[in-house]
Amino acid sequence: MTRVALVVEYDGTDYFGFQWQDDRPTIQYELEKAILRLTGESTRVVAASRTDTGVHAFGQVVSFRTSAAIEGRKLVTGLNHFLPGDIAVKSAYLLSPGFHVQKSAVSRVYDYYLLDSPTRSPLRERFTHLVKGPLDLSVMNEACRALVGEHDFASFTSGTGASLSKTVRRVVHAGMRKDGDLLTFTIEASSFLTHQVRNTVGSLIEVGLRRMSVPEFCSIMEQRKPGLAGPKAPACGLHLVRVNYPRPIEEEINENV
Repeated sequence: MTRVALVVEYDGTDYFGFQWQDDRPTIQYELEKAILRLTGESTRVVAASRTDTGVHAFGQVVSFRTSAAIEGRKLVTGLNHFLPGDIAVKSAYLLSPGFHVQKSAVSRVYDYYLLDSPTRSPLRERFTHLVKGPLDLSVMNEACRALVGEHDFASFTSGTGASLSKTVRRVVHAGMRKDGDLLTFTIEASSFLTHQVRNTVGSLIEVGLRRMSVPEFCSIMEQRKPGLAGPKAPACGLHLVRVNYPRPIEEEINENV
């Protein structure tokens, strides 16, 4: 059996997240269905990061096993033929032994798009969260700096049963940038807790609107109480940008295949 990794882009608006669910459309279901139609094999797909309902991805990485001998470019073309228009395979790789798309990842990068505008934008509605600001970018970035490093992010998870021993994460980068009326929050971390990014964005919006001070934002993190941060920003603005590995995934090709 050959292990294959795919880099996948998708609009998650009409899906109940990545992971397979009974009687609900998911990204995993569509990928597995396309693989079955192309190869004739029923197989499970593993994702590097399980995105929630309505969340999008530019660079999700998934893997599966197959005995089909299909060259990489033809695999991409074939799967895209069977996938719906809001999901696309960007590239495919034969994996080396020991590589795991989830366990081998060193960090994940997410962007959250905020539309700082007095009016809505129909063309960007599916991919941005409208905030009728104005938002103060400088104080939002001041709060972002408090996120960087290894911290207990229990207050930023929606998991009420979260164990405090498992809520420590290492944030490599967090920051806001502005381009016209579009604000982009970028965060890179080893991994993320349930709804961590969306709850973080919700609190940052409060800071940007001057309804919460930076010390109050920092206090939320220090209290380590699940569900304290927020309000949770909607899924539409969240995008998985890429998954990082110790070396580029292109170098994980199994030369013996």
